Amino acid sequence: MAKKCFLDILVTLLLFNCILLAVNGHSLPPKIFDVVKYGAVSDGKTDNTKAFLKAWDEACGYSGRSRVFIPNGIFLLDSVSFVGPCSGPISFLVKGTIRAPTDSRRFFTDTWIGFRYVSRLTVKGGGILDGQGQAAWPFNDCKTNDECKPLPTTLRFDFVNNSRVLNLHSINSKSSHVNIFACGNFNITNVRLTAPSDSPNTDGIHIGSSSQIKITHVRISTGDDCISMVSGSQNIEIYDVSCGPGHGISIGSLGRSHEHEYVKGITVRNCSFIGSDNGVRIKTWSPSLYSEASDMTFQDIFMQNPKNPIVIDQQYCPSSHCLMKSESRSAVQIKDVTFSNIWGISSTKVALDLQCSGTLPCRNVKLIDINLSYNGPGGQAISQCSNVIGSSHGKLVPSGCL
Repeated sequence: MAKKCFLDILVTLLLFNCILLAVNGHSLPPKIFDVVKYGAVSDGKTDNTKAFLKAWDEACGYSGRSRVFIPNGIFLLDSVSFVGPCSGPISFLVKGTIRAPTDSRRFFTDTWIGFRYVSRLTVKGGGILDGQGQAAWPFNDCKTNDECKPLPTTLRFDFVNNSRVLNLHSINSKSSHVNIFACGNFNITNVRLTAPSDSPNTDGIHIGSSSQIKITHVRISTGDDCISMVSGSQNIEIYDVSCGPGHGISIGSLGRSHEHEYVKGITVRNCSFIGSDNGVRIKTWSPSLYSEASDMTFQDIFMQNPKNPIVIDQQYCPSSHCLMKSESRSAVQIKDVTFSNIWGISSTKVALDLQCSGTLPCRNVKLIDINLSYNGPGGQAISQCSNVIGSSHGKLVPSGCL
């Protein structure tokens, strides 16, 4: 009798687990949600926003693994945000070309294609995201107008976790190509980001208030920072990134706001800079609020004619209202920074430029096996350093800094 009761209980538990699996979608097959079936037209002229949203809403509500599918063709898409949470893992699969509008009445916003509050998202497919930035760049007057209107980032991820972007090509973004905010465990790999060198504010990848971000095997040619990391960026790994043209891989600028969101745990390895304005750079506002940037490593990096291969700039203030640089003071503490095995050619005489704060000098800065030459007029490459506490090891060209 006891044995029969035990078997009855066991069968009941097994049935209950099967029901839970069905409810959670683990037993459901993958399902494709083709935007064409929801009314999308691939003529490059029809606004497909409603069709894309319908496909997303149904895919997001599906408890199994879902795929929003954009087939071959050219699909015009207005500014749109795809919002979760979703019932199961979801993919946004781009095979064709998604094209942004060129009518100025439709692009004064900060987002073209956005994803918010989603987990287990994959954006991939080998397709093209064409921001058509040529129509918007003449409106970018933010350097002279404090009340300039926003322009849309091509791909914006807000509060997106356990997700990835791979095998995509973003061209001619109106503003940044990719913006990552408040995300965790987020990977970008095998992606190309391109825009002309004179396109304004077209950052490749911009990261803020995010952690556990991994960027690998990415090619970036654009008009601003190839990758920029601002307040709250922690545990970021950048590997095998090619930058140029562009403004380099930058941490900052820091200290203007968000003083309690520190930057920590940044690793940049096996990267190359080809004809970029900068190589690797840390910049903080001066004057600034208090903040910290620590545990940063730049290693195994090749420089081919960047203007400023290695930079710490704690006198950053591009506004005409700033104090004279000689009077400026940054309250951002930079510490535990390693520059290791960096080699190549600088296009300017100052190949190593570390200008730290007189208020809070940089601490524990290490230079290990630096070999940067200069072949232009005026002699060999030189270094310029101030307010830096640290050490040097191995080969150091140019010398005389630490």
